[in-house]
Amino acid sequence: MATQRHSSYGNPKGPLTDRVAVVTGSTNGIGLAIARRLAQDGAHVVVSSRKQQNVDNTVATLRGEGLSVTGTVCHVGKAEDRERLVSKAVKLHGGVDILVSNAAVNPFFGNMLDASEEVWDKILDINVKATALITKAVVPEMEKRGGGSVVIVASIAGYSPFPGLGPYNVSKTALLGLTKNLALELGPRNIRVNCLAPGLIKTSFSSVFWTDKAREDSIKEIMRIGRIGKPEECAGIVSFLCSEDASYINGETVVVGGGTPSRL
Repeated sequence: MATQRHSSYGNPKGPLTDRVAVVTGSTNGIGLAIARRLAQDGAHVVVSSRKQQNVDNTVATLRGEGLSVTGTVCHVGKAEDRERLVSKAVKLHGGVDILVSNAAVNPFFGNMLDASEEVWDKILDINVKATALITKAVVPEMEKRGGGSVVIVASIAGYSPFPGLGPYNVSKTALLGLTKNLALELGPRNIRVNCLAPGLIKTSFSSVFWTDKAREDSIKEIMRIGRIGKPEECAGIVSFLCSEDASYINGETVVVGGGTPSRL
């Protein structure tokens, strides 16, 4: 099925044909799966991450699959990097229709009250503040196109905290609120803002939970998940949220968590 979506410019009949998508934190894991799916569905995708080599490798891989993908380095915590990312999309493709804010950090594991002020600052700066600011950077470009779609990648941890990840969990809860607030403000401008809340997905980012078999088993028991999810299982819902099929969905969070309890 996936191969049918491939062509030199994604899928000319895809639901996202000729849309321009910017995806942060998109050279591995969930972000990479999202970037690939958006391109398969017809979008011109600009990928980004903090390391040039990762960007180059991802662009080469996805272009090798026949997809319309370019990339640039972007540390979302730096204003000049955010502006460069948006400018690249505008320069190459004339505007921005889609933003997927996926970049996140978690430099801490342990009891929340043992986290230093520096840990709190880094997590909130990158996971929350930078998400708001990258959205701010794309809004003028989306308005020029008559509207757009933003998808914020939070986590099921925003509803049901992961043990040992207190500050990260709090940052993801904040993203649920950020989604609601941005949707309220940007809806009148025809810019929809929705949120993806993945459960436990098998990526290097979540490896602390699945490289140790005993911890993996205990997490699956606590979270009532029979297996760990795959990044690709998050990608389709993001493409849907960015498509016309979701044109009346705004301010919502979709949980992709294998049945994990997920409401406050």
